[in-house]
Amino acid sequence: MIPEPTAASRQNKNSHDEANSSAAVNHSEDESGNENRQKRVRRRKRAHKGSENVKRKRAKASRSSAGRAGGSHCKRRQVEAVTLFEVVTMGRSAMQVVIDDWIEAYMMDRDSSLLDLISFFIQCSGCKGVVTAEMCQSKEDSEVMSKMVEELDEVTGLQYKKFLAFPWILTVTWPMDTDSVEYPLIQSGPYGRWFHSEFQDFVSVLVAQCQHSVIFDSYLMNTLISLLTELSNSYVRAFRHTCTLAAVKLLSSLVGVALSLSVGIENSQKLFEVQKTKTMRQKSTLQLDRIQKKITELQEKRTEIESMMDVIFKGVFLKRYRDVLPEIRSICMEELGLWMKLYSSAFLNDSYLKYIGWMMHDKIPDVRLKCVLGLQDLYGDPLLLPKLDLFTSRFKDRMISMTLDKDNEVAVQTMKLLLLISKTSDDVLSPEDYKQLLQFVFSSQRPLAATAGELLFSRLLNTVAPASDTQDQINEEEAHKQQTLARLKALLQFYQESELHKHVVYLVDSLWDCGGALLKDWSTLTSILLQDPSPHSPGLTQAEQAVLVEILVASVRQASEGPVLAGRSGAKKVMSAREKKIQIDDCTKLTEHLLVVIPKLLSKFSSSGDIAASLMKIPQYFLPKCPEAENTQSVSRLMEEMSAVLEIHSDPAVVEAAACTYLSLCGEETAWCHMVRAARDSLVQLWVDRLTALLGDSLVGDSFFADEEKTADILATLKKLRAFHNCHDLLRWNLFELLSPLLSVESSQGGAPLEILLEVLQCLCYSMLWSLNTSSETLTSRDKAVVQRLQLRLFCERGHNCLSHSDHSVRQQAFLGVCDVLTAHSYQLHVWDPTSFGPLLYTPSPKLQRALWTFVCMNVFVGADCDSQSSVSENSEVERLEDLHKRRNLLAAYCKLIVHGVLEMSMAAEVFMYYMKYYNNFGDIIKETMYRTRQIDKIESARTLVLCLQQLFVRLKREQESGGRAQPGVQTFTSIKELARRFALTFGDLVKFRECVVMIHRNGIEFVFQEFSQTPETPTPLYLSYLTILSEFSSKLLKPDKKTVFSYLQKHTVEHIIDLRQECWQPLIYYRASLLAVAEGEDAVSYVSSDRKPYLPNRLPFSKQKLDGSKPPCLFSPTDSKVGKVHRSSFSPSQQEKTNDVDPFAVPVEHPVTRLNFEGSVLSTGNEADDDTVDVEL
Repeated sequence: MIPEPTAASRQNKNSHDEANSSAAVNHSEDESGNENRQKRVRRRKRAHKGSENVKRKRAKASRSSAGRAGGSHCKRRQVEAVTLFEVVTMGRSAMQVVIDDWIEAYMMDRDSSLLDLISFFIQCSGCKGVVTAEMCQSKEDSEVMSKMVEELDEVTGLQYKKFLAFPWILTVTWPMDTDSVEYPLIQSGPYGRWFHSEFQDFVSVLVAQCQHSVIFDSYLMNTLISLLTELSNSYVRAFRHTCTLAAVKLLSSLVGVALSLSVGIENSQKLFEVQKTKTMRQKSTLQLDRIQKKITELQEKRTEIESMMDVIFKGVFLKRYRDVLPEIRSICMEELGLWMKLYSSAFLNDSYLKYIGWMMHDKIPDVRLKCVLGLQDLYGDPLLLPKLDLFTSRFKDRMISMTLDKDNEVAVQTMKLLLLISKTSDDVLSPEDYKQLLQFVFSSQRPLAATAGELLFSRLLNTVAPASDTQDQINEEEAHKQQTLARLKALLQFYQESELHKHVVYLVDSLWDCGGALLKDWSTLTSILLQDPSPHSPGLTQAEQAVLVEILVASVRQASEGPVLAGRSGAKKVMSAREKKIQIDDCTKLTEHLLVVIPKLLSKFSSSGDIAASLMKIPQYFLPKCPEAENTQSVSRLMEEMSAVLEIHSDPAVVEAAACTYLSLCGEETAWCHMVRAARDSLVQLWVDRLTALLGDSLVGDSFFADEEKTADILATLKKLRAFHNCHDLLRWNLFELLSPLLSVESSQGGAPLEILLEVLQCLCYSMLWSLNTSSETLTSRDKAVVQRLQLRLFCERGHNCLSHSDHSVRQQAFLGVCDVLTAHSYQLHVWDPTSFGPLLYTPSPKLQRALWTFVCMNVFVGADCDSQSSVSENSEVERLEDLHKRRNLLAAYCKLIVHGVLEMSMAAEVFMYYMKYYNNFGDIIKETMYRTRQIDKIESARTLVLCLQQLFVRLKREQESGGRAQPGVQTFTSIKELARRFALTFGDLVKFRECVVMIHRNGIEFVFQEFSQTPETPTPLYLSYLTILSEFSSKLLKPDKKTVFSYLQKHTVEHIIDLRQECWQPLIYYRASLLAVAEGEDAVSYVSSDRKPYLPNRLPFSKQKLDGSKPPCLFSPTDSKVGKVHRSSFSPSQQEKTNDVDPFAVPVEHPVTRLNFEGSVLSTGNEADDDTVDVEL
């Protein structure tokens, strides 16, 4: 706040200017720094109160002397007791009242009122400091200008800024931490946005209320512009941001004043011309002189306003448009675009447009966005286009490149700008530019694609006119059809030239908002497809017909489901009531029309598999409740044509589309469900009878004999049954018993061809899945449950045999089928209702489990990770990615067996070994498996991690001892240690996983010291270096648990002679240091390498020290630890009632490792009782 500079001036009211000059309070820097903060606050409040009271008293006296109405007087009394800063929070109406009062007070005492306005801007900057003011006699005084500084006083902790706001020299003093506090403009939440808007309104209202009075007194605006210019040049962000915003908004308000003056000048000139055209008798020379004088006066005022604008532009904008703060740059660009649009005569030229062109290269998206939005306003006005020619030619390439901007909103708005340019100027964008821009209809961002679709529609489709010489003789319907055909041909040509032939749905989605009427004209689309070529109209080629059918299907899908597409974001997910009504109406129209037309189209294009497959997708989007659904004749005709197509084609696309369509039409809510189900059942019965007859002739004993024609018939029928069995329950046809004999035939004895084996495996898999899924309905007795388990066992055995097949695709299909069936069986066991019959328990044999893991090792974890290898020369990148996708599916199928409990959780240890080696390819799958197993049993999951690390370590030691070449499954010690570190990072909540981490340490200590007998030949344990790996988990121990683990370690080392000064005991030193490094942020390395001096007692034999009662030699003496006897309940409070006097590390179902099985990959475990009580401290 500014102390009132009128303390002495009130003694002499007649000498107003002299009193204000001599009575300005000037607080020195020393006083400001040494005063008590509380006294300074009280002094500021008193000074501000005095200054504001002067204004209020004078404003009140002025109002009473003017004789204002009572209602207005009451309204003003409600807001007269507030400061200018407080009025910002009261709305626009209150602003006008208070600013009118301020103007009246300014006319009576302009210095005092002006200081209040200066205080307002300081407060809006969030400044909590002190402002002092003194008078300045001249701007040109060199001594005064040398004092304009902004510095920091580190002794007092204050910052100073001294600047000239003529006729005032203002000194602002504020604490050093002001920059770290949120000032009003950047405060988060609605308050910051609201203050930003109200602050701009205040500046606009101030100028609007002053434009007819004090704005031209050469005092107010000079002081205000000087203040804002100086503060906008401050090093303090709050001053710079706030005052830059105020300055550019002040310029925008002055633009409004200049426009008003221009309108006044124009009106006066028109009136002057009218007066000049009058006759001599009507013409008044006095009136002409008066009008001319008014014109001159208005022109002088406009010149003065333009001078103010120029000063603000040069003093603020030119310094701040490249400010380090992006918010300031955004403000400058936004306001510059506004100035160019409103006052184009002064600002719309190349000298100002260059700033927008330059800032389109800014690294902050919001700045670029403000530039583009400003240009949209300019290009949208046809009168301004001639002034933009040079700018367009200079920055056109930049605007086109901004459609690839990483910020989606900038790219969308740039595309809208280019769309605007294309509509207003035909010759600006070249054909190459259009070719580049129109490809954005396939963009993954829907707003950008929709804008590009509008450009495509306006450029190609909306401008096409039908070519006909006899257009007057053609009726309206035929003319519409020709115009639609011409537009569709243009669209088909664009689509074919784009060479993106699998993105029709994206193209339709992009054109839906602007060209929906064309795409939803299903009657015209189908009539064009049904039209036969003639000499007058050649029609469409077969390729164009195929694309047009895809467009028809995509438009039907879009009308039925909306714009939500896989791989495209930015679509509106929630529809309004109006949009839902439009969707229902469209579905009704397409159902009524296409239910009758689709059979005709299927009949015409039945020979083309691709077109027939696309057409059979359309009935999936029919609306069941429409009136046309009662037309049984149309439904019957549709079923007949679909059956005819299925008799001709067995392609996967055709039969899968037909199966999905039958599934959609068989729904319970549909009116035609009974008719469709009957048609489906007759089809399936026909195929089953045909397949039974074919297999009866081809399958003789244990051999398969069939010629090429019969094999092709069997394969075609199997494809149809497989596709329908995937969607429909076909258990009543008992396909399992029909097809299972084909898997028992050995390939060496004339087995079935590979294609038939693949189809049979999938059919049997679907049959088992349907059987398990409908267990609650079909298993009504134990005999049926036994039959189901026999089928499950038979399928797993046949699948196990197929895992050793010579063909990779057969092995892969058998693996996926077995994994899916076993996962579904486990799920049914979990959701089974015990009150009814359910599936019986089945556990895969150990041979099958080993075969599944062997398949994973040979087909998933092969080669190096994708980052360390280059793709094979003959394989393309697409093929590599497809292969990776298949490998990920195989690993995910195996991991689901572990998660669902089909395989033991310890089997996951083999998978976890590859977590780091194949992190880029399979890291997410392995990590998810880790978390899922931890949710099931966190102790067992932690034991699996330990088992994984121990297996890797044992393999490494075995290789080092053998001295042979490196084996594929062996990892280096560094990689094992890194794997342990990554495992440790997964234990986020230390309290939640406390028992798990303790168990890991206990198991590791037992693993190292188990059955260790110290001899001169073996002075250290064989696996002592494992402690270095185990130390990676020390940081996850709580402080009490570290001491407990250390005591447990002492228990296992107390009987051995350990000389920590020998190199062979370094892992133990490192591990003990990790347990004792309890300081925050300290690890074992820093603890060992610190300045601590290790306590090294005399080297005495352990037996003698034990007899003497001494502690064994160690690096860190634990004698300072207070030890007490505890049991397991100290670690797990939830189990205090279950255990008494047991090992504190005992975990339920714990099996400590006692020996290693070197012939297998899994460590064997045994039961070991440990009834000793460990002395620990909690």
